[in-house]
Formats: sequence, C-alpha cells, structure tokens
Amino acid sequence: MSQLTTALLLLLALPVLLATPAAAQWRPAESTLMTPWGEGLRPDDVLSEHPRPQLVRSGSAWADLNGLWQYAVRPKAEGRPAEWEGEILVPFAIESALSGVKRTITADERLWYRRNFEAPQHGSGRLLLHFGAVDWETEVWVNGQKQGVHRGGYDAFTFDITDALKPDGPQELVIAVWDPTNSSWQPRGKQVNQPRGIWYTAVTGIWQTVWLEPVPEVYVKDLHLVPKLAEQRLLIDIDIEGNHDDLSLRVELPGCRHRVTQAGTSPDKLHFDVSLAAYSLEAWHPDSPVLHDLHLTLLRGRKVVDRIESYFGLRDVGLVRDERGVLRLGLNGEPLFQFGPLDQGWWPDGLYTAPTDAALRYDVEVTRQLGFNMIRKHVKIEPARWYHHCDQLGILVWQDMPSGDGSIGGNAPDLERSPESAENFWREYQALIDGRRNHPCIVAWVPFNEGWGQFETERVTAWTREYDPTRLVDGPSGWTDRGVGHMHDVHAYPGPSMPPVEEERAVVLGEFGGLGLPVKGHLWRDRDNWGYRNYKTVEELTTAYLALLPRLHDLIGRGLAAAVYTQTSDVEGEVNGLMTYDRKVIKMDVEVIDAANREMYGPPPVYHELVPTSREVGQTWRYVTTEPGAGWMSPEFDDRTWSEGPGGLGANNPPNAVIRSDWSTPDIWARREFEIDLPPILSNPVLPGCYLSVYHDEDAEIYVNGIRVAELKGYVTSYVRIPLGDTGPLRGGRNVIAVHCRQTGGGQFIDVGIDQREQ
Repeated sequence: MSQLTTALLLLLALPVLLATPAAAQWRPAESTLMTPWGEGLRPDDVLSEHPRPQLVRSGSAWADLNGLWQYAVRPKAEGRPAEWEGEILVPFAIESALSGVKRTITADERLWYRRNFEAPQHGSGRLLLHFGAVDWETEVWVNGQKQGVHRGGYDAFTFDITDALKPDGPQELVIAVWDPTNSSWQPRGKQVNQPRGIWYTAVTGIWQTVWLEPVPEVYVKDLHLVPKLAEQRLLIDIDIEGNHDDLSLRVELPGCRHRVTQAGTSPDKLHFDVSLAAYSLEAWHPDSPVLHDLHLTLLRGRKVVDRIESYFGLRDVGLVRDERGVLRLGLNGEPLFQFGPLDQGWWPDGLYTAPTDAALRYDVEVTRQLGFNMIRKHVKIEPARWYHHCDQLGILVWQDMPSGDGSIGGNAPDLERSPESAENFWREYQALIDGRRNHPCIVAWVPFNEGWGQFETERVTAWTREYDPTRLVDGPSGWTDRGVGHMHDVHAYPGPSMPPVEEERAVVLGEFGGLGLPVKGHLWRDRDNWGYRNYKTVEELTTAYLALLPRLHDLIGRGLAAAVYTQTSDVEGEVNGLMTYDRKVIKMDVEVIDAANREMYGPPPVYHELVPTSREVGQTWRYVTTEPGAGWMSPEFDDRTWSEGPGGLGANNPPNAVIRSDWSTPDIWARREFEIDLPPILSNPVLPGCYLSVYHDEDAEIYVNGIRVAELKGYVTSYVRIPLGDTGPLRGGRNVIAVHCRQTGGGQFIDVGIDQREQ
C-alpha cells in the first residue's frame, strides 16, 4: 500500500464532527506543499489525543483548548491589543500554512492570542492550564489576572489558574509571545529569519497542545520512573503538590499488586522501590517493544487522594564489550548495532507541528518499515506523543538538545556564552531531560551538534552522565570531539567512515549519506534544492544507497557501534530525505531497503577478491585521456594503442589512495582484462554475491563486458562495494572492465576490482 493511500485511509477514519460557523469558514493559508493529513484537517478536531500519555489522571475530564483563537501582532513594547486581527488555528505556529495566517514575526514584534473557555468542573480541587510548548517567551493572563511568564521554546509548562476563575460563565485567556529567533542566544534548532540551505522557516508562538486539567487538592505533579532490568526493580519518584504527610502509594502491574508505604521522602517528593522479581516481566527491545501498564493510587490512610495511569518499558542501556573486547552500544546487556535516520521533525504545512497524531506516528512507522531500529531527533524536541509512538513501535531515540547562541566549527575552542545565555541553556537542557526521562525509547542524550553553540563540553557531558546515569551521552555529535562522553561521534558525507576504535568509548557515525533526489510535484521550491549528493532517478538513488551499505557493514565488523543516515524526509530546500517533504512519496522501494538495512544487524559478511584492486599490488590498465570513440567499453574494442600502466590511476594525493600511474587531465577512459576460470559448462555462470570494489574521485561510469553496471556521482575517500547483482554480466574465461572517470578539481583517482561475498 502506498504512503498516500495509507494517509488517506487514516483521514477517512476520522470521526465526522459538526463544525461551528467559524470552523466551517476556516481555510489553511496557501502553501506550496500540503501533507495528506493537512489537506483533511478540521479546525474543530485538532490534535485532540491526550497530550501526556505517561501521566493520565484517571477519571479526569481534561479539556483540549486547541482550535480557533483570536490573534494580533503588535510592536513588542505595546500592551494588550485593543482590537484583534483575525483567527489563528492553535497549536500551529503563525508562520505555518495550517495556522491559517502564515505571517513572519520579527524580534521587534509580539504575538498575542485570545480565546474564551468554559472551565471544567473541578469541585474542591484545582484547575491547571497546560502548554505543551510555546516558542519562546510566554506571558499568560486569565480574566485579566497575570498568571506568570515562561521562557523556553520546547518544554511543557503549567499554571494553576484556579484563583483567577470567575464563578460561572465564559473565562478569558490571553497570551503574549515574543520570539527573537536567530537574533538572540536562546535554543532554536534550525530556525532562522531568512531560510536557506539547511536552515528553515522560523516558528513563533504556540506549537503544541494547550489544555485544561482538573486535579485534586493534593495531586501527583510529576513522576520519575527508573526501570532496572538486571535488578528486576522499578524505582518511582513522585512529586506531590499539596500536603504530602502520611501518604502511601499502591502500585498495580499486570498480574500483581503492591501497597508500598512512604520511604525516603523529601519535603515535596515520595520515593518507592518496587521489586519486580516475582512477576517475570518481559524486557523492552526494538524487536519486542513490550510496555507494561502502571496504575498508581495515592492514598492517605484508606482514602484515595489521586489516581494516575502510566506505563514503562523494562530495559537497561549502557556500553558492553563484544566477543573481541570492542565497546558497543548495549541494550539489556547485549551489543546492538543502532541504525536509523536523522529526523528533523518538520512539516510543510505545520512546520514544527505535525497536522495530526496519525501524521506524527506515520514517520515512525515508515522508519520501522524501512528496517531501521533508531532515530536521531535532530536539534528539535517533539511532543510527548511522538516518544509514546516510539515506545510502542520499538524505535531507539538519540535526543538532541536544540542548538542556540553562536556557532563554532572544526576544532575551535568552546563558545564563551554570556551568563544569561548559559543559565538559560542549563534550564532548558534540564527541562528536556526531565520532561522525557520516562520514555524507554530514549537511549542517548546529545547535548551538542557540530559545535553549534557548544560550550563547557566537559562540564555539560559530566553533568548529564551524573544526572541521568540510565542513558548514554554523546560527546558531542560531529566535528568537535573533546574526548568525553560514552561515544566518539564523527560525521561523513556521503561516507560511511569511522574514527579509530577506542578503549573507553564506543565509536559511532552520527551522520552520513545525504543522498538527494528531487521529486517533481513534491518540492518546497522549484530550484536551489540540494542534497549532499544529488541523483535524477529512483534507480540511481537506490543504487547509490545500496552501495553505502556493504562499506557500512565492513565498518561494523571493525567496531562501528551505530550509524545515522541523513535523513527521514526532505525539509524545505533539502531533498535528501527517504520521503518527500509532504510524505506522499517514499523514494525507494520499501521491501528492498528494509531487507538491505536489516543485514546491518547480522554478522558482517566475509569477502574474497575475485578480481583484485590495485590497493596492494598494481593491476595492469590500458587508458587514454581523450575521447576514444564509440564502442570503447565493448570487450571486442581494440585498445592496443592505449597507454598501459599499473593502477591506481590518479593525481594530487586523495586520501587512502595508492597512485601508480599519473592521471591529471579532466577525463580518463580505462580498460582492464581479467580471467574467470570456470569449467566450460559454466561459461555463462550466475555468480552470486558479487560487488564492484571501487575508489572513484569523481564521477564514474563502469562497464563489465560492455554492460553498464554503475554510474557513480561525486567522490569517496576509500574503496566502496557496489552490488553487481546475482545475474551480472560476468562469464567464464576473458572479461573486461571499462571505466570512464571525470574530474573537476583537487585530488583525482580511479581503481576498480570485483569482490565476492561468501554465501
């Protein structure tokens, strides 16, 4: 079933709702691209699923405030608007098409929101106003009374609005948001005022669900779950709002029930240590993502104070050594190669916000269908429901901290942040961990990416390891390694490559690939689209992708512990996604990529040289540097007048290349004969598991016995294997490899052999 068909079926499954007159008139703003979910969105049913799936209050009549609000944009220095400009669909940023506005906000302006709401019944308890996330500085008033200010673009925050409520009738909610985007130091990820290249459209204002929750007078404010598989224990810390004296907790799990009395308390927290040894609970793993329901009842004597529904995954994360003593990333005490895409989490119609929960889940589903077991969530933080879907579907998550402040590169010293910038980083970074620490899917924190805002690396890494010892810490991802963290992480495009194996850290490839394919009719813009390598057809893209994997598998055998392919979907001008930006096209055959990716989790294959390269011993090539004429690649072509010399052929010392014959012109045409010794009955054999072994710098087209078997773009920095297929053009007796390579500048090199994989 195609992605588009699946998406449309999901939309058709939505309940039919009666629209208010305002909702019936709402339309998204004009957009170049829309997702299937955005095309079918109804403003009176927007992201209505419970936004906090790991802390659901039993029997609570929570209220979703998503929908149409009034809005106005005013100079930053002005107060509340006297008039409102129109309606905006919450929770979509004002710059997005799904907001219905699609307007740019500057750092000199403030975005105002207003709506009325009916307060849910809360009896003698309290009423909480929750925000999933608002970018960046938020002030809140209820019925004219200021409730507070929150700074932070990615973390959830809450106000107790009980004392501001009127006895009856509609209540007024007013919100003001200021967001300086890239004109200041706050975490912002890839948002910029002038989108270009790898930098995307800014996001201002509410971008996650706004909701109301009635709670008891004494209630569970937060909980922290720490499952310990090896010890068969579950540690539970509960933050209590209100009088916590004489409280106990009843913990209910499938097949068992505990009543645990208060232990190890602080003034506002209860700590419980629950033994799971008697209950044989299954571990959480990508191949078996078992989640265990957890029901918590807070008691004072026999009186029920509060009830919470949650869940946990029983799993352990750490570094483990394989049978050769090499450090690997471990899950549940066993090495597990982690392989998945870099996931930006952007949408053409909603920008930071997926149009629906089904859309949010779809990206994770496609990732699993393509044979990946991991996602690196790149300089963005998602709503809790995204991690919930990863928990359910069995995806490991490396979670980046969104970048901010200045940028550095290479091996430059760490950034010197201002005290205000540093204090804000620590506040938002801790909020990232606190808000998502219960999700079993998250196995690694990534505090810095490629030196973007990187500062106090050793301190940040050490603090993270101490604050959350249950997960790995990348230190950092790409470019600016400082010798700290659980991983040494490099980036290589297209790659793959790896750093040398270390004794105390696992070595990982935090980004590679970036193979681009612009798909007409599914582009954010008609021109200036780019990938790290661009291709014209699905066949070219698939061939290039499959050519990366044998090399990756070799690196795994040498000690590579994880790899991150760029990327899940196209984003604005980037066309290096596995899917188009609108999610209507998966660019390569799902079954083919799934099968190829899943080989990465098995033992690395063993190859032998069927036709040696010139890596160790120079092999004889005939070559010319001017156009040789038609049929030059044919086995019957007469090349006796061509120059002759040992490979490899090249100039200007490309890395890891052994040059034995000079080639310094723009083009070279080269031929090489070889024999395959087979009985006459097998003169036209089917040789399974054969691969070209190629080092090319730059573009190359390769023929075997006159049949073109590869068209390669760009360059590599070592030999890569490219599948020939099980019905390739090889034959018993005399064979000919012919290659045309072209060069635009810098180092240049070409060498080709053939390897065969042991079956």
